[in-house]
Amino acid sequence: MLNRREAPPLKDAVDYPLTLKPYRAFRLKNGVEVYTVDAGPQDVLQLDLVFDAGNVFEDTNLVAASTNYMLKNGTLRRSAFDINEHFEYYGAYLNRTCQNETANLVLHCMTKHLPELLPVLRELLTESVFPQEELDTYRQNMLQRLAVNLKKADFVAGRLIDVSLFGKDHPYGRFTSPEAYAAITREQLVDFYERHYLKGRCRLFVAGRIPADIEALLEKSFGDLGLSGQPPLVKPFPVQPATERHSRVINDPEGLQGAIRMGSPFPDKHHPDFPRVQVLNTVFGGYFGSRLMSNIREEKGYTYGIHSYLHAYVQGSAWMIATEAGKEVCEATVQEVYLEMERLRNEPVEEEELHLVRNYMIGTLLGDLDGPFHIIGRWKSLILHGLDVSYFYNTVGLIKTISASELQELAQRYLQPERFYELIVV
Repeated sequence: MLNRREAPPLKDAVDYPLTLKPYRAFRLKNGVEVYTVDAGPQDVLQLDLVFDAGNVFEDTNLVAASTNYMLKNGTLRRSAFDINEHFEYYGAYLNRTCQNETANLVLHCMTKHLPELLPVLRELLTESVFPQEELDTYRQNMLQRLAVNLKKADFVAGRLIDVSLFGKDHPYGRFTSPEAYAAITREQLVDFYERHYLKGRCRLFVAGRIPADIEALLEKSFGDLGLSGQPPLVKPFPVQPATERHSRVINDPEGLQGAIRMGSPFPDKHHPDFPRVQVLNTVFGGYFGSRLMSNIREEKGYTYGIHSYLHAYVQGSAWMIATEAGKEVCEATVQEVYLEMERLRNEPVEEEELHLVRNYMIGTLLGDLDGPFHIIGRWKSLILHGLDVSYFYNTVGLIKTISASELQELAQRYLQPERFYELIVV
């Protein structure tokens, strides 16, 4: 009998076995790949259509993002209002996003309503018309939003650090501007839509309570379209990083805070050091108890929060450090970041701290595997980066076993001040 007077024994997260629930895969008749994870107690479903239609495929700035956004803004048979009304009537939510390599249409709905929603989703992919009046409204709204954001130091800093790392003409460094919005034409959107949505590559990721006839439903809606399962050619984009590694920008002379960004180019996820450096990054600035937080927030009081992270792109990555601080202490904050880099290069991480980091990272992975939407998200990340399940299990094993000496060697290799671009915007 359970003795409720005694607390249950504590168990470290690192002692829990982690299992990534496998997906089921099949192809539609046109070659489109489908990945499904059937799990969860609720009658809900997520359908994620991933197109190779990101920024790297556009010939003119903002065309990819604008095309993706306007997919919901009118078809041959429905206005933007009618489209939204249809999805809302069934309690569904349809979102769209555009990244560097891919663009998405993501549907969340009750499983039982999928047959009523898929035909309209197909309509968006085959009959979108991009009305000029909707484009004009979109352009006006985005210009207003951009004008507000350009007054924010953190927004400006985020743009400029990408330019420093990759160059202003690289898709990873390209950013929005009033001139770019003004130059967009309906004809450009229609052309991009025809090349990358009507005839482009698409992959489907489905998770939740999946109906037994999911293959037939998807085949009926998408299997006869001109979509492809073959990856398109991506033209090479030369990286042209800035020659100046230390930049100071005055964005608001009367502002009280400055935004700090520090970044270093880093290999993509296929590099053997990537998962190892994720552990080092967690020690450095990847969670609330990190070195950067303990020093710069808790001890110095320069900022409410500072964090570092690996921004993983398909064609490379970047190791980033981001924070905001009072403008009078921005320079001191940067020096403290370099001091923490030096400590990690010169002193091995103590076992107690490393054990805490292991538990945090494994605990985060446990949370990421809670529920079908998280599970399919983990699979999508692996598949889109060309990785398999061994990467997941190798990473788990590495988190549990990496030594302090290995972390110190990685710090000596990568946490060198001369590798980082440094930017302060006030």
